[in-house]
Amino acid sequence: MNKRPAAVAATALALALTLAACSGSGDSADSAGTSAGSGTAVSHIHGLGLDPADQRLYVATHEGVYTSDTKGDPELVGDNKDDFMGFTVAGDKTFYASGHPVSGGNKGLIKSTDAGETWKAMSLSGESDFHALDFAHGTVYGYDATNGMVRTSTDGKSWKDGARLDALDIAVSPTDPGVVLATTADGVARSNDGGKTFGKGQEPVMAFLSWTAKDALYGIDTSGGLNRSADAGTTWKKVSTVPGGQPQALTAVGAEHVLAATQTGVFESKDGGKTFKKLMAVTSNGGH
Repeated sequence: MNKRPAAVAATALALALTLAACSGSGDSADSAGTSAGSGTAVSHIHGLGLDPADQRLYVATHEGVYTSDTKGDPELVGDNKDDFMGFTVAGDKTFYASGHPVSGGNKGLIKSTDAGETWKAMSLSGESDFHALDFAHGTVYGYDATNGMVRTSTDGKSWKDGARLDALDIAVSPTDPGVVLATTADGVARSNDGGKTFGKGQEPVMAFLSWTAKDALYGIDTSGGLNRSADAGTTWKKVSTVPGGQPQALTAVGAEHVLAATQTGVFESKDGGKTFKKLMAVTSNGGH
């Protein structure tokens, strides 16, 4: 019965970005691969990260969070197979996430302090589904897709509501907590007041953004083209095209270290996106 203004926006944006919408119901038989063990595959990827503690890859999907086993195959972390939508690494073994339980509904903000083995509900359970999360300056920044707004929290429990807009992803300046960027159907929109207000989106249109170094803002476009900006998104330069077609997620670990998920794999670059190697195979039915 919830009125979800972002649902319509997400559909329009998904069409603009040529991305398949994820239902979030958690009942798709082929949505995130087979059972654990040989032959496991992942799809419907919503987030990527490396744990600073051991540099292990973590992949948030429609049916749980996965990492790589000793053979490089996907391995479910813990026993949680909920739909993880928003996902971000906040520190050593510390992750924030959101999404939908298998039984339906919204998870609100959840937190893990053991690298995804277990999760604790923090706030907004049943109320909000964050499709994008970022942790910077001691603050959780989230795009609440249920309500179509940017929200921020310094403790994960109480929230400040920001602007309402139709967005798919957000990124926060690593040097200025007031600068927040959002991907929209019109292009990249900018906020200079911590997400309270946003200007109109400016081309080029990006699907996902990630920003961990001042002069290394990365954006991936709808066809998998990786772009870099050294001036906070004012101008962009295309670096390369990530293999595998339409993008599913993007995370810049450092100025030259980039992770990207497309329809066929999770890829890593350590030279600023010039070249990529595949870290994990992905089935082709993925998308947001």
